[in-house]
Amino acid sequence: MEIQKSLIPLEEITGFSSLLKAYLSGKKELSPFFDYSPNAEGFHKAVKAAGYSVLDRTLLSDTIKEQYCTASISIGESTSTNIALLKDKNTFTICTGHQLCLFTGPLYFIYKIISTINLAEQLKKQFPEHHFVPVYWMASEDHDFAEINHLQVYGKKIEWEPVTALNGVESMPCGKIATASLSPVLEELKTILGTGANVQLIMDMLTEAYLKQDNLAKATCHLVNALFGSYGLIALDASDKNLKKLFIPVMKDELLHQPSMPLVLQGIKALSEAGYEAQVNPRDINLFYMLDNLRCRIEKLPGKEEYQLVNTTTRFSTSELMDELDKYPERFSPNVVLRPLYQQQILPNLAYVGGPGELAYWLEYKQFFAHFHTFFPVLMPRNFVMWVEEGVNTKMKKLGQTVSSLSNGLADIERKYAQEHAGQKMSLEQESEKIRLLYADVVTAATAADATLKALAEAELQKTLNGIKNLESKMMRSEKQKQETALNQIRTLKEKLFPGNDLQERVDNFMALYLKHGNLFIETLKKGLDPFEQKMIVFTEN
Repeated sequence: MEIQKSLIPLEEITGFSSLLKAYLSGKKELSPFFDYSPNAEGFHKAVKAAGYSVLDRTLLSDTIKEQYCTASISIGESTSTNIALLKDKNTFTICTGHQLCLFTGPLYFIYKIISTINLAEQLKKQFPEHHFVPVYWMASEDHDFAEINHLQVYGKKIEWEPVTALNGVESMPCGKIATASLSPVLEELKTILGTGANVQLIMDMLTEAYLKQDNLAKATCHLVNALFGSYGLIALDASDKNLKKLFIPVMKDELLHQPSMPLVLQGIKALSEAGYEAQVNPRDINLFYMLDNLRCRIEKLPGKEEYQLVNTTTRFSTSELMDELDKYPERFSPNVVLRPLYQQQILPNLAYVGGPGELAYWLEYKQFFAHFHTFFPVLMPRNFVMWVEEGVNTKMKKLGQTVSSLSNGLADIERKYAQEHAGQKMSLEQESEKIRLLYADVVTAATAADATLKALAEAELQKTLNGIKNLESKMMRSEKQKQETALNQIRTLKEKLFPGNDLQERVDNFMALYLKHGNLFIETLKKGLDPFEQKMIVFTEN
């Protein structure tokens, strides 16, 4: 089977934010919110400007190696080499981050990681005197289980029930969730996947990752390593105590002086004035406290030198909390505001690869980073991908549809198709315009006879126009009934490429395509995704 690659400008696909399009097109109003553009020139400037002389590279490298060893994950040659390269002062990381989605969750999880790997490889060619290591930052401390506990395969939703997974504990850091209860979920998945050639391959991969590891963080690391370890990807769990120690000064400052909120609010205000909405709103204290499988927000009590863990009775005096931070930094967890800063302070990171939502909140943080004298990375949008299977491609051609046309609203698609294939005229707009002109004389005559009749004449015009509009709607409804077979096929195509009127990559899991193509699916993406091709990349089976 031949797989062809094509590109579609993002402007032709509905569903992408105006902020993303403005950023990629280099709109001047966004220039105050970042330092380096996501292009060759921007990276050239960033490589010269980035400085990580105070970074504890040995600690970073040794900690990552220990994490793999603790999880009994076999480190391949490429990943092992990259872990060692972190000790080299000429090494940069290229980082992406994501939640620990069940069995990788939606397709864009895969696309983000491959975008990151390919960017690292391209930068190595552009700057051979440096090393570039791809890193997947695991959001192991995130506690929003509802966002990660499900996936969709062949249009069917598979869910890991909260009652089973969390055992009654709310706000548990997802990385700590035990995976033993996933056995029935895997059995359900196997039933859905059927008996394809690669079913056993994928089931073995998932069983090895999720049932032979004791928590979700290790399981996700294992699966990501199985899929991408040959390309040198490093998976990092930043909840480690030794890494958190490096961030103590910032966390202490946040607890004592709360500098992040006013700084980020400045960025939000400026972004709003430029015409764009904020993605993330900061809190007074942007840290959580974790203990006994709980992750609770920390709040400072008004007018007191005392802090409380939200929704608990636990309180700390200032001195007690500072002592707790010094002894147990691993118990303190940065939220979405402080997490990017933490990343940039423990990694020699040159670029962050993310989606439109991530880009939106990173643009709020430039002043915040400057306050802490921390390098603000290149913000690199991930690749956006659509995969068109052979059957879908055949039907699209037959029905005269394209990826771009199917991205529109279903009502618009149906109306356009019915109009194009109708055997008679479907629009009465010209007739309506003639009536408007005719009634202009009627209104003039009525007004001349009696000024109070003007409103009545105009109301009669509107009544007539409404009647014509109603007739036009009935004509369209009749035509759609004639075209029902074709329109049903179009609805199926729309749901396949834009399920729930969303992008395919945001809904479907990778397994349906992996089972069809095996590792060729990953290899095709690896070969075909260029991080600098900032368009919708379409892979079409022929």
